[in-house]
Amino acid sequence: MTLVAVILTKNEERHIARALASVSGIVDRCVVVDSGSKDRTVELAEAHGAKVIENPWINYATQFNWALDQLPSDTEWVLRLDADEIVTELLAQQIKEALPKLGSDTKGIYVSRRMHFLGRPIRWGGLFPIRVLRIFRHGAGRCEDRWMDEHILVDGATADLFGEIIDDNLNSLTWWTEKHNAYASREVVDLLNLEYGFMTHETVADIRGGQQAGVKRWLKERVYARLPGGLRAFFYFIYRYVIRFGFLDGKEGTAFHVLQGFWYRYLVDMKYHEVRKYMAENNLDAVTAIHDVLEIDVRPRTANES
Repeated sequence: MTLVAVILTKNEERHIARALASVSGIVDRCVVVDSGSKDRTVELAEAHGAKVIENPWINYATQFNWALDQLPSDTEWVLRLDADEIVTELLAQQIKEALPKLGSDTKGIYVSRRMHFLGRPIRWGGLFPIRVLRIFRHGAGRCEDRWMDEHILVDGATADLFGEIIDDNLNSLTWWTEKHNAYASREVVDLLNLEYGFMTHETVADIRGGQQAGVKRWLKERVYARLPGGLRAFFYFIYRYVIRFGFLDGKEGTAFHVLQGFWYRYLVDMKYHEVRKYMAENNLDAVTAIHDVLEIDVRPRTANES
């Protein structure tokens, strides 16, 4: 079974060798899609046997789907992996054993994902392990066309493995907060699109399917998005930190739950309020306001621009 790992990168010299090493025993090739790294990412990726191709960045979904179109025709399965993630030895063994046994009707595979923050595993708060579809048949899956929190959509049956992918970013807290500031702007794009429908809305939201990602997305789009802005961030933090015992994750865990569970969610709400206010005061559409306030261009691109 031909399995190809696809990893998107930009300035990932701290992580790329570790990610590639974690899949070296299970994939037939690794394809790294770089969007203009200024560090040693490309050099290290090539040194560890990966094929590196370059493409300008728009967002994760467009970059990943572009990468799928570049894969060799003999690719049977695709493994999606972020540069700061590693495939555990247990999951690697499960993948090696499971893939040859799957029937042709199985189009995707769900695995578990956990996160480390400032070097500490996050065990509480009701977040992890989260079930994510990370392995799929080439041609049967694509990334959701959205700006944030993208998942893989597959057409067909799925299987389950319970080994884990570990998200363990080694960058500083300053880097993390700057990254999440950008994430907040991207999430506002999706919130506004949910309301105004200026782009295609693809979503894994499905309360009936039973898959964790689908249920969580349904709750986020149908329940959380309709709660009062700002207040919902506070309630979400209380749920994670108090009701789901997030305080048991120690000092690093407290930082994670405060920053990711409250600060980030509140920042999304306030950026959303900022754009909506700008629209009303200037009598503008959402697309123009997003460009002016968030400096994100969501206008449709021509073939020459994409």
